[in-house]
Amino acid sequence: MDEVSPEETPSRKVPPWLFRAILTGAAALGGLYVLGWLIAELKTLIVILLVSFFLSFALEPAVNRMERTGIRRGVGTGIMFLALLAAVGLFLWAIGTVLADQIGEFADDAPGYINDIEDWLEDTFDIEVDAQGLLDEFQEGGAVANLATRLADNLINLGATVLQVLFQILTIALFTFYLVAEGPKLRRNICSLLSPEHQRQVLSIWNLAIDKTGGYIYSRLILAVISFLVHWLVFWLVGAPFPMPMAMWVGLISQFVPVIGTYIAGALPVIIGLLDQPSTGLAILVAIVVYQQVENYLLQPKVTAHTMEIHVTVAFGSVIVGGLLLGAVGAVLALPAAATIQAFLASYLERHEVVQELEDAEAAQHPDREPLGDRIRHLMDRVFTPK
Repeated sequence: MDEVSPEETPSRKVPPWLFRAILTGAAALGGLYVLGWLIAELKTLIVILLVSFFLSFALEPAVNRMERTGIRRGVGTGIMFLALLAAVGLFLWAIGTVLADQIGEFADDAPGYINDIEDWLEDTFDIEVDAQGLLDEFQEGGAVANLATRLADNLINLGATVLQVLFQILTIALFTFYLVAEGPKLRRNICSLLSPEHQRQVLSIWNLAIDKTGGYIYSRLILAVISFLVHWLVFWLVGAPFPMPMAMWVGLISQFVPVIGTYIAGALPVIIGLLDQPSTGLAILVAIVVYQQVENYLLQPKVTAHTMEIHVTVAFGSVIVGGLLLGAVGAVLALPAAATIQAFLASYLERHEVVQELEDAEAAQHPDREPLGDRIRHLMDRVFTPK
């Protein structure tokens, strides 16, 4: 058998591109790791910037209108900040008054509740309960005093948390003021670093974000005011406790807390009404449910038709994604962000006419039936559209 000379042995050298591929992959993995570490470490700053941009997008349309009337941009921004601060302060004062009164009444009535429970257990189940130990929880020297003593030991940690929250709020206010007052200059500085084509894209996205966020806030405010006035009247008529603060709570929370806001908004006045009188709580529950149907089918389509058009499925999914990524802040920011992305994509996607076969098939399935929501909206169009 002939031996193969070294010169004739096939070459088994590693291809040079393999080393480059391995190095590139390792560098990419390292970069992703560093990026993830940076995002985790700077998450608080990222959330602050996102909230600041959202607030600036919401305030800028009003500031732009004031600037067109001759008001300096910085002054207009200050006016909007003062209005926002006054609204938040009024809301917190109203809700704080309600909670303080309810907690005080509950603490005063707690011994009576405990005695009633003791009598009911003895009469119903023949169980003897010594309520004195429970009463001590609400008297001087009892467990409540001990709990207050333990809480006093944590005042330093509580104070540090409060200072941190205040610092974050002030940081958001500072960023927001700069983004609104210096908005046009900021956009010019950013666009000066880009080519003309990319400048148009950046300005298009920025203006879309302002329009959609401003439209979102505008539509929510209109619905919140209508909800506040209607619930205030209803709560006053049924004799509910604290009708104005409770109506304010329902109006704001139901409109500005996504998905679960309606349930949170309705729970508090219903519970307070039930504690006052069961019939009052039931009347409040019926009023909230009825108004919610009227808002969903009559008011909301009319108000949001020209402000923030977004499909309910997209809205629900965006809220879930935003909540998973950034918690409660992400859930609130999800709707205007989804509306902006949807509008931006719609401007680049080409739409075509639906083929006649699809329209005929849909008409054959429902020959003489129109959805209830469409019938109501068409009726409202005929009522409110001037002839």
